Amino acid sequence: MIQAWRCLRSIRPAVVKRCFTTTAPRLELRSLTELPDRIGAGLHETSSHDLLSLRWPSPPRNVLFVSKDNDEPVRDALIEYAKHVQQNYPEVSLIFEHSVAQDIERDLPFPIYVPGKGGNTEFCNKVDLTTTLGGDGTILHAASLFATAKSVPPILSFSMGTLGFLGEWKFAEYKRAFREVYVSGAPSPVPPKSTDEPRYRDGKDSNASDTHPGWSSARGKSMGSSRNSRVLLRNRLRIGIFSPTGERLPHEPPFAHYDHRCEDIYALNEVLLHRGALPHLAHITILIGSPPHQKTLTTAIADGFLASTPTGSTAYSLSSGGSIVHPLVSSLLLTPICPRSLSFRPLVLPANTPVTLRIDEINRGKEIEVSVDGVRRKEGLKAGMEVRVVGEEVRTAGAPGAREWVGGVPSIVRSGGAADGEDHWVGGLNSLLKFNYPFGES
Repeated sequence: MIQAWRCLRSIRPAVVKRCFTTTAPRLELRSLTELPDRIGAGLHETSSHDLLSLRWPSPPRNVLFVSKDNDEPVRDALIEYAKHVQQNYPEVSLIFEHSVAQDIERDLPFPIYVPGKGGNTEFCNKVDLTTTLGGDGTILHAASLFATAKSVPPILSFSMGTLGFLGEWKFAEYKRAFREVYVSGAPSPVPPKSTDEPRYRDGKDSNASDTHPGWSSARGKSMGSSRNSRVLLRNRLRIGIFSPTGERLPHEPPFAHYDHRCEDIYALNEVLLHRGALPHLAHITILIGSPPHQKTLTTAIADGFLASTPTGSTAYSLSSGGSIVHPLVSSLLLTPICPRSLSFRPLVLPANTPVTLRIDEINRGKEIEVSVDGVRRKEGLKAGMEVRVVGEEVRTAGAPGAREWVGGVPSIVRSGGAADGEDHWVGGLNSLLKFNYPFGES
């Protein structure tokens, strides 16, 4: 018995170690709904050129970072960029898409924000400024996050992709570029006349109580109102889909409205109708004007048909033989894709011209594929269904000089130099698209 009792004593329960000095891990991903509502950026005309001037009423607080997927150099650059903004502009909240946030949150020693159940609607309500790292596709994706919004926050893009025709900034310039955008519209100090304290140009003291702390912390970085960031306002297309009876249909994700409203969406590049994998040519009737006062232009018998913006003129439309149109020209491009008739040429119409693309009754294919900025709609269009497009209005109604700039995609371009940022489009044609490049030369 004594031996058995000793054996039982030798059997000890498992030791449970508890550490009372550890704390719960800090929540790094926060809901976008916690942030204040969006600050609308002011866009103003200038007398020296056609680009607009960016003026914040107060410093931007909520910045959305959009980056190219599956690219290690871009990921490293994004982390470096985010840390710089958080360290030098502590009042700025950094916003990411879910997939990006989950990938980089462990490398960022501060909380970041992601959308909740509201999806892209939360971006529309909260984001003050969008910045992208990648190519033209990344910029298109960033613009698509606001496809249901009538107003898009300014986009500061850095070219780190294959082409980069839309993004002229190099990543090496990210500190200067972000600083210029952040302080654009800030009151700038003027030199004191004597021993008095510096005063702002609006006559207020430099340490006045109504000076925003975000700009106060960035004092010495203001460039003055004459050197605010320059903005190229890119027009979008307004797109609606209708049934054969004229009933408006809802759009599909990722362009669907959060509450499934049957309203128009916006595209930066183009809307495409295509026969897809079917062997038969598409029959698409083009009508000009608003219902019921429409006139039939023609019936396109082709592989497909494009309605593009001036920004989209250098994309699929260009590859299909369409014209190159400067983004400041308010217009709408109609481009057939491999038409049966050789006399079917691309057209350029005023942006405010309503255009209807109707699937003809004699169309032999079951469905016509529809893509908006490269994202294909899962459910195609059947005979009698319509896609109605019109160029986006980027000015409010009223007399010239009294109207305000609204809508569009405000793209921040490089300022300074002889053309003050207006030569980036010409440079892109020459260096990237090799416009009129001599044949046979390397």
